[in-house]
This record gives sequence, structure tokens and C-alpha cells, in this order.
Amino acid sequence: MPSTPRAPRKVAIVGISLSDCGRIDGLTPYALHAQAARRALADSGLDRSVIDGFGSAGLGTLAPVEVAEYLGLKPRWVDSTAVGGATWEVMAAHAADAIAAGHANAVLLVYGSTARADIKARRRTSNLSFGGRGPLQFEVPYGHTLIAKYAMAARRHMHQYGTTLEQLASVAVQARANAAANPDAMFRDPITVDEVLDGPMIADPFTKLHCCIRSDGGCAVLLAAEEYVPDTAKDPVWILGTGEYVSHTTMSEWEDFTVSPAAVSGRLAFERAGVTPADIDIAEIYDAFTYMTLVTLEDLGFCAKGEGGPFVEKGRIGPAGELPVNTDGGGLSACHPGMRGLFLLVEAVRQVRGEAGGHQVHRRDGGPPRLAVASGTGGWFCSSGTVVLGRESTTRR
Repeated sequence: MPSTPRAPRKVAIVGISLSDCGRIDGLTPYALHAQAARRALADSGLDRSVIDGFGSAGLGTLAPVEVAEYLGLKPRWVDSTAVGGATWEVMAAHAADAIAAGHANAVLLVYGSTARADIKARRRTSNLSFGGRGPLQFEVPYGHTLIAKYAMAARRHMHQYGTTLEQLASVAVQARANAAANPDAMFRDPITVDEVLDGPMIADPFTKLHCCIRSDGGCAVLLAAEEYVPDTAKDPVWILGTGEYVSHTTMSEWEDFTVSPAAVSGRLAFERAGVTPADIDIAEIYDAFTYMTLVTLEDLGFCAKGEGGPFVEKGRIGPAGELPVNTDGGGLSACHPGMRGLFLLVEAVRQVRGEAGGHQVHRRDGGPPRLAVASGTGGWFCSSGTVVLGRESTTRR
């Protein structure tokens, strides 16, 4: 007789941690991976023997094989998906699916980078291009960099919807306001819209403060099946819904510069979680540039297309705003060592647990956020991964 199919297991994030972040001149990327992994495991209260899944990208010739070996792990489930900044939301979705299906019990995701220290020590140079082979060969000769591609997209949004430089600058101002209360943030001094506008031009219309900082650092997230939750040291934060989407690699194949792939990944995540954008208390959004925050807010459904400019004005996404965004200061002020997507999950979990200290966000009832969304972006709006998280394992509209 055929057996009755087992219901998918519920999946929670049970451990999180940052490595040392900011200016780290004395550690290797491998050491930052190990530091973050040890801290996340300690945060979970679980024994390392429960880890049977591992996800890593961006380090080593055979990632995640090299990093797993360095950490002393021999996982039976692995993922090395690499889609830029969205990597970690996509990888979290894959890990949650694997755990739900019984292919793994506990999956560790870990990242570490010394991007800033390597530049300072002249161990590497800035990237002008991701390569000149394949489809990119038709665009590389024109010389536009990654930041120039985002700048062109921002200009299109300004032309089409009347978005202003002041509105884009307000995203950076509010990110810095969030960072001011975060002791882990690299830059905490307040900035003004005028200071953003008056900074050195990087790629029109982006001045320096429209762009993310370059830092060192790492972090780790441990996901586990529901049966492990009673043994954890902290309250779980549940994975309620996920979505992923890839739209293009060449700018010439991007149908609309004002629409990001979060328009699809976000819709999928909210539908699978059984919630709407109106239910969300906080949003952690990839912000390599100010325009990314604005357009992702639109595409996730927090405001209508073209209304992102007015939405971000007047503190609405700041610490006391109606939708706190990038509550740690984001990539614009807190840290950005490369593929920042995993940091979004760490901050979302901290907030939902009520462990964010001076930059903790509170609901109107005084409690910590009940629902959070983390949405990562990769490449030049090439890919997106969105994860909805909550304090409870089920949601009610």
C-alpha cells in the first residue's frame, strides 16, 4: 500500500550572528566565515552535529566545499547559488524547501568578505566589469560600469515619474538615521539632503552618499526544522513564504528600467506566506544605491509604481516612520562587504526577536515587529529573492 505523504515541515531561523564588521585588517575572509558561524551556532543553543546542510558563495574555487572544510563540516545538502546580492534570500528559500521536504534538518548559511581591507592593502582593485564573454560582450565595449547601469535606471524613473534628486537623497538620510542608534554601523553621524546632493559625483545622478559604503565583515544564519525548535536558546523566527526571480543580464534585454525583479519575487513570497504588504511591520531591502530602495518598495507593493519618491519623503521609512526600512542603517551606512543579502536576514530576525537594542523597532502595541520582509537584489536588478518572516509559524489575514 502506498504510504500517506508527510506534511511539509515548518522551518525557522534559530541562530544568527555577525562577525566583526567595519574595518577589519587582521582577519581573512575564511576567518570571518568561521567567526560568524561559531557565533550563530552559539546563538541557536544547538550542537554543531545537527548541521547537515550548508550554503556558501563568493569564496574559494569550489564554494561551498572549501568553506565547509574550513569549518569542519561535511554536509549532505549543499547550495552554492550565486546571483549577486540576492544570493542569500534565494539560498534561504532553497534551504527552507530542502528542510521542509526532509532532505536536510539544519542548514547553515554563512558569508564573509574583506572587500575593504583588500582594496586598502592593494590585494585587489575595483571591478570595472564582470567580464566580457557571453551576452555581456555586446555591452562591455561601451564602458558603463555596474554603478552606471543603476544610475541610468534611476534617471529613467526620474524622467518617467518625476522622481527628484531630493527624494532619492532622503533614502540615504533616513538610512543614516537608522544607523545612528546601531553600535555595529560603520557610519553613524547624521547627514542632510543637501550634503547628499553636494557630494562628489560618482555616476550621474548618484553622488557619493547615494552609494553604499565598502566595508569588511560577515554573518551567518542557521535554519532548522520545527522539531529542533524546543531545544533552541532563542525564540524561533519562522520562514513563512519565499520567492525568487531572474529577469535579465544585459541592459538591452531589460524591458522596463523602472521595474525590478522584486515585482515577481515579492508577489510570490507574499502569496505563499498568506500576507499582504500592508501586514508587514519592517522591510530589510538591498540598498547598494538609493534608487534600489525606492524602486523595490514600489515593486514589493508598499506603494504604487511611480509613487516611490513621495513615499520615501518626510521620514516615512526612518526609525519612527510608518514602514521602517533597513533598520540597521543598511548598505548605505551600516555595512556592505559585498553580497549583503544575508545581513538583511540577520537584521530582520534581530528585530522580530526584539534584540536590536537601541535601534529596535516597536509596533503600536509596544511589542517588536510581528512580520518582516527581506528582499535582496543581485547584479544590476538582474535577480531578486524575497523572504517573509514572522514570530508565529502561521499567519492570519
